[in-house]
Amino acid sequence: MYTPRLKTKYSDEIVARLQEKYSYKSVMQVPKLVKICLNQGLGDAVTDKKMVEQACDEMTLITGQKAVATKSKKDISNFKLRKGMPIGARVTLRGDKMYEFLDRFITSSLPRVRDFRGINPKGFDGRGNYNFGVKEQIIFTEINYDKIQAVRGLNITIATSSKTDNEAYELLKSFGFPLKEKPIKNNVGFPELHAIPGRRPASRGPRPPWPSPRPCGVTPT
Repeated sequence: MYTPRLKTKYSDEIVARLQEKYSYKSVMQVPKLVKICLNQGLGDAVTDKKMVEQACDEMTLITGQKAVATKSKKDISNFKLRKGMPIGARVTLRGDKMYEFLDRFITSSLPRVRDFRGINPKGFDGRGNYNFGVKEQIIFTEINYDKIQAVRGLNITIATSSKTDNEAYELLKSFGFPLKEKPIKNNVGFPELHAIPGRRPASRGPRPPWPSPRPCGVTPT
């Protein structure tokens, strides 16, 4: 029976590594991937309804799962938008298709990004989920550049069962996700003081004694 490569890597390597690092008492506490959501908003779809169909077809090729159109929830007269009008495309991946898409994205799509130097680690939402954007859909190998009508971007959300961003960061790094190193934050309100080389700190000497308090209601003579 076929099993995705990253799914096998998670059960054989990542679970033991995270359990040892964070001292989990049970294997069920180890964070895991829950789902991957792809979303594409199309502002020009108000005038051209065929754009939504094209976006759904492209996202279906990228993910291997049927994409559906997203519809507006309210009327906005300034944008000529009516409630229930299709304005985008989305798809949610779970299970084996989720691992297969992540594997293709890491090994095939990201290396095709121009001047790629890693993904910014500031996309975590504080609950263990990571959000980032792709500027061009042509980085995916499933898209034929000669058949597309416009270059569009899309948003990708990776949802995990992690309770903190640090655990989600280590989980994605274990899968081979090319996140940049997280910056080390100092304590807020307590900046580090660095001595100037070659200069000795000035001595202030002993502090003068405080004057003795005067009793209330007594004036000096």
